[in-house]
Amino acid sequence: MSGPLFGIVPTGQPLLTEPTSAPSETSFLYSIPTARPFSHITVVILPGVILPPDMVAAIYFATTTDVTAAAAKGQPPHFKFLGAVGAGKESAVFKINAGTAGVGDAGNVMIGISAEPAEAVVPRLQELSAIRSAIPGGTSASQPSSKNTLHLAQNIIKNAFNFLASFSGTAGPGGVEVVPLKAFEEWWKKFESRVRSDPSFLEKNED
Repeated sequence: MSGPLFGIVPTGQPLLTEPTSAPSETSFLYSIPTARPFSHITVVILPGVILPPDMVAAIYFATTTDVTAAAAKGQPPHFKFLGAVGAGKESAVFKINAGTAGVGDAGNVMIGISAEPAEAVVPRLQELSAIRSAIPGGTSASQPSSKNTLHLAQNIIKNAFNFLASFSGTAGPGGVEVVPLKAFEEWWKKFESRVRSDPSFLEKNED
């Protein structure tokens, strides 16, 4: 599939959709500067992108320091598995504290996204969940609560509905209400622009 597949939003920074490199047709690397520290990243599957059946996008993390050190030793870099997004869960928030002491403080951080079979990723998600559950107060450190996820989803839907409502019309003998595809494309452009300028606007209550 041509065009960007995924989006990454570091806390307080613009949306990133273009990978820095693509080691393969199903894996992408995003190098994110840490000159401006950020605590979390949000990873999303962009609208209109549909992963192949039984596939999910696994998310990985490493610092450029780790990658460079591994390359100097002729070893493959170690990427930490953060989680995954896929059908039914098109976005997720991960805590990485980039730019703080020891976490990309000497350069960039690398986020890897790889399309992998769900059957291979699900056990790793279960293992990750078990580890977090065993840490006091750490059960949801890297994942948004269902309440927060619902709030974000409602605000995205509300934003789209308010914009597209003025473009609706009727078609066919039954008078079915429709919205032109061009109107949706225009909404996405405006929505993406606003996310770039103010990534936190979806967290606010809007009338």
